[in-house]
Amino acid sequence: MVRKIQKRQKRLLVAIVAIAFVAVAFGGASSLMTQKSPAVKARAAYASPATVDLGWAEGFVIFAETGVSTTSGTAVTGDIGVYSYPLSSITGFSETLDGSGTFATSAMVTGKIYAADMTSPTPETLLGAKSAMETAFTDAAGRAADATELYAGNIGGQTFTTGVYKWTSGVTIPTSITISGSSTDVFIFQIAGTLTVSSSVSVTLSGAVAKNIFWQVSGSVTLGSSSVFNGVILCQTLIALETGATLNGRALAQTAVTLQSNPVTEPEHVVIIIPEFGTLMIPVIGIMGAAMIVVARRRREET
Repeated sequence: MVRKIQKRQKRLLVAIVAIAFVAVAFGGASSLMTQKSPAVKARAAYASPATVDLGWAEGFVIFAETGVSTTSGTAVTGDIGVYSYPLSSITGFSETLDGSGTFATSAMVTGKIYAADMTSPTPETLLGAKSAMETAFTDAAGRAADATELYAGNIGGQTFTTGVYKWTSGVTIPTSITISGSSTDVFIFQIAGTLTVSSSVSVTLSGAVAKNIFWQVSGSVTLGSSSVFNGVILCQTLIALETGATLNGRALAQTAVTLQSNPVTEPEHVVIIIPEFGTLMIPVIGIMGAAMIVVARRRREET
């Protein structure tokens, strides 16, 4: 009789523990399901290319070789740098040189401003960023294209998934476009001519992130007034942001960058938080403890 009771208790304990693990597993799966984006993603036609390494240039939200200018109303989040020209080539920011002589500050910039005539190690840092920017431009331009000359360069209204896209002339965006993918997908747009974004047009992200989108442009780049643009611009000439245009990304120009009352923000890094194993085991331990208490009570009752 005692053996039968013990076997029954063991079966009861095993059943409770099994239910505990199923509950935790179901809860984890349910949690993952609720974290999925409700947006419908376009199916990727191409494999994601490797990212473009920005090297030292990644330390700047705006970097130019000849100058950066702005009107009032601009708000920059991130550092600004000009490689080969003095602080006077950065205009409109009402900047103040720090006592160390290595950087300047401005009420319009949440970050620091660097120029070629500042105290060491600033000139060396700027040289490294210039070299890295040009290397990144060459890298992006040299990637094998997955698709060429799409929509004859007029890409308004289109959705792009991960891949490398190439045009041998200019590209215009007269109506809003969507860049769709995951936070790890990489997008490279190779443009041999100019890139022109019309006023009030948006480059919208659906799952993709700005830091993984690279616009390699051999001609000039113009972001129309009140437009919204996402991605890293690697430009061989001028990057011009017209009044009220928003840039979420980086403006890296081999000549100059001009601003007119623009919000410019460096891209955020995506942080994925994974619960520790110990955290996941807390409900299991709790249920197992409760099961042991139940078994102990039954033993006392049966004796």
